[in-house]
Amino acid sequence: MAHLTSNHLMSTYTRQPVTFVKGEGVWLWDDEGKKYLDALSGVAVNGLGHAHPKLVKAISDQAAKLIHVSNIYQIAEQEALGNKIAEISGMDNVFFCNSGCEANEASIKLARLYGHNKGIENPEIIVMERAFHGRTMATLSATGNRKAQAGFEPLVSGFIRVPYDDLVAIKQIASRKNNVVAILVEPVQGEGGIHIPADMKAYFQGLRQVCDENGWLLMVDEVQSGIGRTGTWFAFQHTGIMPDVMSLAKGLGSGVPIGACVAKGIAAQTFTYGKHGSTFGGNPLASSAGLATINAIEEENLRENASKMGDLIREKLQAELQNTHGLVVVRNAGLMIGIELDRPCSELVEMALETQLLINVTAEKVIRLLPPLVINEAEALELVERLSKLIKQFLSQ
Repeated sequence: MAHLTSNHLMSTYTRQPVTFVKGEGVWLWDDEGKKYLDALSGVAVNGLGHAHPKLVKAISDQAAKLIHVSNIYQIAEQEALGNKIAEISGMDNVFFCNSGCEANEASIKLARLYGHNKGIENPEIIVMERAFHGRTMATLSATGNRKAQAGFEPLVSGFIRVPYDDLVAIKQIASRKNNVVAILVEPVQGEGGIHIPADMKAYFQGLRQVCDENGWLLMVDEVQSGIGRTGTWFAFQHTGIMPDVMSLAKGLGSGVPIGACVAKGIAAQTFTYGKHGSTFGGNPLASSAGLATINAIEEENLRENASKMGDLIREKLQAELQNTHGLVVVRNAGLMIGIELDRPCSELVEMALETQLLINVTAEKVIRLLPPLVINEAEALELVERLSKLIKQFLSQ
C-alpha cells in the first residue's frame, strides 16, 4: 500500500499507511484506486458523507465571494447559522469558534464567569469519569482519561469528578457545602467507549432537577452526538429537558472547521463585550458550510435515517455475533455504535483497513462506528457483513 512519508510533521498520530484522494457518499478512494467503506466519517465529522453536492456548492459559492472577515464586523452567514441553531435547539444564542475543545473551553469559561458573577471565588464544575472534552489545558483537565493527561501536569483545578450515570454521587456533592456552579456531561460518551446512560431520560431529568435546585448550569457536550447523529438534532432532545449550555463541533461543518457554544437563559447573558473571542470563529466560509449541512440533513430526512440505520446495524451485528465468545455487548444511539469485546482489539483497525473498511477502536476494547448519516440499507448491511467476519476472525485467534 503506497503512502507518503514526511520528516517534518510532529509525531502526534499513529497514522495508518493509506492516503485518500477522493470520496463520494460513504466511499473513499486511495492513491492506488482502491475503494473503502468509511464507517468512521472522519470521527463523526462527515455526516453528509464525502463530496455531498449541496455542501460542495455552498462552499464553492461562498469561497468565490468571501472566505473570511473579522468578527469586528457583522457577518450575515454567521447570523443565519446562529438563527438556525437557535431554531432547531430551542436555545437563545451562539458563540462560534473552530473546534470541539474550543466550544468546551468557552463553556468552562462561561461557567466560571457565571460563578464569579454570583460571588463564588473558586467556582467548580462537576465532570464525569471516562469523559472526553478536548486537549486544551482546561478541557484536558475536565477529561476523565489519565493516559491523555499524563505528562501535562499541573492540570487546571476546579473540576470534581464523579462516575457517569450516577445521580446519587452528584446529589451527595449537592448536599455538602461546595463551590459547584455547573455540571458538564456528554449525553453519549463517544471517546469513552459509546457509553449510554441506562435510562437517558431519567438521568438527564435528574441532572436538570439537581441543577435547578442548586442554581447550577447544566452543560451538555454534544460535540460528537450532535447534528443528527443520534436520530435527533441533539442527543439531549431524547430526554425532554433543556440544557443551559451546549457545545457543538465535528458534524456541524461537515469537514470545514467550526465549533459552537450555545446558551439559554441566564447563561446566554453571561458573556459580555470583551469576555471571549475567536479570530476565525464563524467566518463566512465555515458558517456557510454549517448552514448547508443543517439544511441538507433537514431536507433529506437524515436524522430519521440515522436512527433507522443505527438500529439496523446494531440488530444485524447482534444477530451475526450472538454466539461469538468474546463479545460483551453491542450498543448504539443512532449512528453512534459501539461493539465492546472482552479484550483489547486495536489491531482490528489495521485488519479492517486491509479489507478496505474504516473503523476505530476506543477505550482499548470498543470498536467504534460513526458512519455518515447518508448511509443506506445496502451499505449498512455490507458494513455488518465485513465487520462481523473480521470480529469473528479476531476473536478466534
